[in-house]
Amino acid sequence: MNTFNTSGVSRENYELGQRLRVIRERSGISQRALAKKVGIPNSTISLIESGKTNPSVGSLRKILDGIPVSLSEFFAFEPEPERQIFYASEELVEIGKGKVSLKQVGATLFGRAMMLLKETYEPGADTGRVMYGHEGEEGGIVVSGRIEITVGEERKILGPGDAYYFDSRLPHRFRQVGPEPCHLFSACTPPTF
Repeated sequence: MNTFNTSGVSRENYELGQRLRVIRERSGISQRALAKKVGIPNSTISLIESGKTNPSVGSLRKILDGIPVSLSEFFAFEPEPERQIFYASEELVEIGKGKVSLKQVGATLFGRAMMLLKETYEPGADTGRVMYGHEGEEGGIVVSGRIEITVGEERKILGPGDAYYFDSRLPHRFRQVGPEPCHLFSACTPPTF
């Protein structure tokens, strides 16, 4: 599984970001409007909500004042885990970018023990020369096309019907090979943020 858009995000930062996103959305205010209201760049709020940065207490207080919610109310709030069981293809959430499409099952991973993705690698797609690792295990099955997967010192090109499963702490990389896009389904536990 490619964690292209979420690599290096801690569970704590992710959960704080999800909590902020849910509270902000429930108040009916957009990221852009909140940023303007409190004088913080929209990109900062986006990074916090995606779990990619951990705000200082002062910054978080400033953001919450714009909703308005107190720090104690914020940390006492626990978003409900998503209870949806079935998902139409158009309900999958895109978390990839560029030539790598990662469609996540479920709008949020809050309270989930597993992450499921429908992945598409366009010709030339690559998760990058710098390999990364993260806590957990992951596996997947190639549906069509070909992909080169490097895990530690091992590398293999997989085609339709081939599968992989490895300890995600090992540095890894995904690279599409061949003339047609590669489609695969993957799972990761715990979810990679």
